[in-house]
Amino acid sequence: MTHVDEPALIAAAKTGKDAAFCELALHYRDRLLRFLIVRGVSRADAEDATQDALVNAWRYLPSYDPRWSFSTWLYRIALRQIPKKTATEVPLTGNEPVTPGHADAIDLDNVWRLAQQHLNHDAVSALWLKYAEGLKIRDIAHAMQRSQAWVKVSLMRSRRALRAEVERTMT
Repeated sequence: MTHVDEPALIAAAKTGKDAAFCELALHYRDRLLRFLIVRGVSRADAEDATQDALVNAWRYLPSYDPRWSFSTWLYRIALRQIPKKTATEVPLTGNEPVTPGHADAIDLDNVWRLAQQHLNHDAVSALWLKYAEGLKIRDIAHAMQRSQAWVKVSLMRSRRALRAEVERTMT
């Protein structure tokens, strides 16, 4: 991933420079799309929600609060764009679901599929924001409109549930 000078781009975009916001959008577009797909949104709905989130980010850029990272603000906007009725399971790659006994059950894509199969959408979102996006607990809490305690407990319980499921799958 290329380095982006977010503060400078945000400041330029706030003054009306379209190219600055386009660079920010290009930097985050694929990350937002992956986040929504892992959350269980169909690819078509995820693409629509990503586009809507970026349009709304442009529209409401003057209200962006630099106390929070720009990515946190974008994820919060993206979560609001998810259609109310979403798919319950969307594999990240391939079409085969994880089945017990597969020796490859611990590769990265399969761990995310296991998470989709055995955890609720909020738990998968918290895991993704923490481990795939590297957000801090406070930023995850802000993006998901949850308490930091909820995020910590959710991450702990989710890791425990996934570990148990991987162990069960491997036996």
